[in-house]
Amino acid sequence: MTRTVSFAEVRAALIDGREIALLDVREEGPFSRGHPLFAVPLPLGRIELDVLDLVPRHDAPIVLYDDGEGLVARAAAKLSELGYSNVAELEGGLDGWRRAGGELFIDVNVPSKAFGELVEATRHTPSLPAAEVERLIAGNADVVVLDSRRFEEYRTMSIPTGTSVPGGELVLRVQDLAPRPETTVIVNCAGRTRSIIGTQSLINAGIPNKVFALRNGTIGWTLAGLQLDHGAQRRFPDLSDEAQRLARERAQALARRVGLRSIDRATVESWRDRRDVTVYLLDVRTPEEFAAGHVPGFRSAPGGQLVQATDEWVGVRHAHLVLFDDDGVRATLAASWLIQMGWRNVYVLQGPVDGEQETGARPPRRPPLPTHGLSTLTPQALAADLAQSTVIDLAPSPRHAAAHIPGAWFAARARLPEALRRLPGEGPLVLTSWDGVIAQFVAGELRALTDRPIAVLGGGTQAWEAAGLPLERGITHAAHDVDDVYKRPYEGTDNAAAAMQAYLDWEFGLVEQLGRDGTHGFRVL
Repeated sequence: MTRTVSFAEVRAALIDGREIALLDVREEGPFSRGHPLFAVPLPLGRIELDVLDLVPRHDAPIVLYDDGEGLVARAAAKLSELGYSNVAELEGGLDGWRRAGGELFIDVNVPSKAFGELVEATRHTPSLPAAEVERLIAGNADVVVLDSRRFEEYRTMSIPTGTSVPGGELVLRVQDLAPRPETTVIVNCAGRTRSIIGTQSLINAGIPNKVFALRNGTIGWTLAGLQLDHGAQRRFPDLSDEAQRLARERAQALARRVGLRSIDRATVESWRDRRDVTVYLLDVRTPEEFAAGHVPGFRSAPGGQLVQATDEWVGVRHAHLVLFDDDGVRATLAASWLIQMGWRNVYVLQGPVDGEQETGARPPRRPPLPTHGLSTLTPQALAADLAQSTVIDLAPSPRHAAAHIPGAWFAARARLPEALRRLPGEGPLVLTSWDGVIAQFVAGELRALTDRPIAVLGGGTQAWEAAGLPLERGITHAAHDVDDVYKRPYEGTDNAAAAMQAYLDWEFGLVEQLGRDGTHGFRVL
């Protein structure tokens, strides 16, 4: 039996600044419809894929919850197998949190979004409506539009004339993009948060230009009836010496203002095996720079995204965060925001860093694949026997819909017992996922649920595709309701106007929700 902790105990840890990982083991869809502010989504189906990076210390205090689906016991058992020794269950689950008076938040990455709204409310971050920005662009005014999202998001849809400058790069790159102080700088994202934080970053850094957020981002632009560009390729230019010099001066002044602490490489090495605190080592440069060479042990966490979606990298609230760049600017900017977001132990690794570096993308930390004694099929072997087999695809529903083995059934790991009751026939079951990894981890669980013969597709659906075998698109066979992924109303190009407006209305109410919740610890400078 897993011990239980109360709402009051979790709340006290959050307020007092003690480490705690409050993990929601439901799928992202249910999570997005209601959860505590600092809950971190860790669906049961992804535990082996994500937890070792999300919670790197095995004796960190973990509290699990669901909403009565019976997932906590399964998740706790899995974490115990992986070596986690301090796992508890939230008393009463999500309903217990609600009944105890705890505030529930919808959507994802909510701490960052709520913080962005608090920044605007506190600092009165300047913004312009879409119609005014469109008028400036159409009139060839002295204005630059900087898109603070990831390049992939920018390329999908962007403001006309906009240049991709992910938020963590803004202070470092702005001088080369707007060298004249008379130039007006417009910062946009898809909705509000990254526009607000990006604009306020430039203001906090003290650039002489007028800076405005595009009010409500590409959502606001679309709701105003204006046309977006698609497939744009404009990126920030190579960094000039003058831009780097000015950015460093501005970052140093900001570091003094927020009381930023720095540490050296030796201290970082001494922290890596600490048993009393959880430490995250995060490289905030671009993924390309990270791949070209990075300090061993650090993960790639581009600064703008780290501030926007901290819970995608850091699962333990109040852990120690060590940030790195090679310019003295980007780590400082990201750290300045994290400090204001209530992270009490944020440090910047002093550069330059000598010694051997690693290259390439750092793979996620994962446990060894299990030896479950089940047969592993090649794509060709499965193709030859496909008519007699039932394929279960554990990939997320968008990945399954994009391409799956013909006739494969979509199923989430958490709902396998239910799925088995709906699958046809009595023949062999074949597990797959996109790369085959999660299928390997789940195979043993499936064997405990059925007497049917079980096999795993080696290399997953990706290997099937690489073998030139046919693929099917859409969700043609679902073993249960498809509710594993939250459809974000600020991404993609097919969102209904009502959904986009509802999202904005929700963001406008976040400051009031923060006040009711009372656990955030945010302190806007």
